[in-house]
Amino acid sequence: MDANSLKAFLTIVDQESFSEAAELLHLTQPAISKRLAALENQLGTRLIDRSNRQVRLTDAGARLLPHARRILDEVHNARQALSDREGSVSGQLSVIASHHIGLHHLPAWLRRLNRDYPEVSLELQFMDSESAFGQMRKRTAELAFVTLSESMDQAFDVHVRWEDAMAFVVSPEHPLATLGNPGLEDLSRYDALLPEAGTATYRSISRLFLDASLPLKIQMPTNYLETIKMMASVGLGWSVLPISMVDNSLTVLSVPHSVSRILGGIGLKGRSLSPQAKALLDIAAALQ
Repeated sequence: MDANSLKAFLTIVDQESFSEAAELLHLTQPAISKRLAALENQLGTRLIDRSNRQVRLTDAGARLLPHARRILDEVHNARQALSDREGSVSGQLSVIASHHIGLHHLPAWLRRLNRDYPEVSLELQFMDSESAFGQMRKRTAELAFVTLSESMDQAFDVHVRWEDAMAFVVSPEHPLATLGNPGLEDLSRYDALLPEAGTATYRSISRLFLDASLPLKIQMPTNYLETIKMMASVGLGWSVLPISMVDNSLTVLSVPHSVSRILGGIGLKGRSLSPQAKALLDIAAALQ
């Protein structure tokens, strides 16, 4: 099977659009349709249902999908094995970062990367960690720096990890700030400012309240920690934020429960890393 035809098939599936897939691969729409048709003719079956405007896999397409990804991963690995012998750290590096890591960790890493390896060309995407896992499965980036999750599947290798200690915080003017040692029962009486329900941070906090049989009053969930910090600092509720974000606009509450999360850099299992990806991971590990 031709690698270009397989790439066209996967891109159409991932983008859920012929036109967007063509744009991503720098092809015309007739050209990408021709590549898919050639693959279908070779296999003797339809792979994508064209009966309506939505891109839907046929049963045959669904069966081909994991094999197509593995085939292109092996093509990638073969090319990587040949380029690694050259010993240079150069070329394009596609990276996804969560918003928090992008603000508070990535700048120092990229400054070092640019200084030590000026021939590396970066392509950056910023999104929440849960979205990053999905994009990595689609091979839209080589590395992702995210909040690691216990529900993360086995498709990923964790190349670097570190603990991010967190604290319960409120505005200095919030009623909770006047309590010496507030407990979860005290917090349960006030609005909580937390990331959305699917995040690792939310699951950690909700588990504490669930185990204590206490309600958790969520106010305006958002995955942007800077936004949560702002809302907490003006008294809209209490929150749990990385200690590195705490300043004089917030008061740390002496809640008798320690909370932390694990951040890390991941790649796809079975897909070789480029020298530039390995260089960035080494920098991230050294600067933690």
